[in-house]
Amino acid sequence: MVRSQCVYIALLLLVAVVFSANAQENPRVVFETNMGDIELELYPKKAPVSVANFLDYVNSGFYTNTIFHRVIAGFMIQGGGFDTDLNRQSTNDPIVNEATNGLRNDRGTLAYARTNVINSATSQFFINLVDNDYLNYKNDTPQGYGYAVFGKVVKGMNVVDKIARVKTGVQKGMNDVPKKPVIVLGASVVSSEKKEESD
Repeated sequence: MVRSQCVYIALLLLVAVVFSANAQENPRVVFETNMGDIELELYPKKAPVSVANFLDYVNSGFYTNTIFHRVIAGFMIQGGGFDTDLNRQSTNDPIVNEATNGLRNDRGTLAYARTNVINSATSQFFINLVDNDYLNYKNDTPQGYGYAVFGKVVKGMNVVDKIARVKTGVQKGMNDVPKKPVIVLGASVVSSEKKEESD
């Protein structure tokens, strides 16, 4: 009887550990674009506010039919702020800048775009095409605070690089806008089953 109880307790502990491990998995989001899919892994432990904000926009359908409106080869691709007609989207309130979290703006990382105001990021994000060290936190000034990294491309970096090669120009007073729109057709959180299939 004692042995069976011990086995039962051990099984309960094992189940608890498995569920705990699953709960701690980094969420992933897939951006389906007209140039291919981009899968992103997010880092809630390092950037909880940034990740929660991003997932809120994803789950609300905000990013559907938005575009990558700023593409600069050798630097980054930026999206999340404008629709296909280059109309600015209404956003939630700005969030705190988590650029002090130790994550760096290296190639393939996902970070928030912002104005010269430190805590001004809303929905716009960018994916670094190279290691952009100068975008990392240096000091508490608006120029030195940096840009908060909160995720990384885990699949589809070839798509990111393809987007980086599109021809760009000036549209509605904005520079570096792709001449042929790069559209986010949809954005969704990837389920555990789909993650296992893609890994």
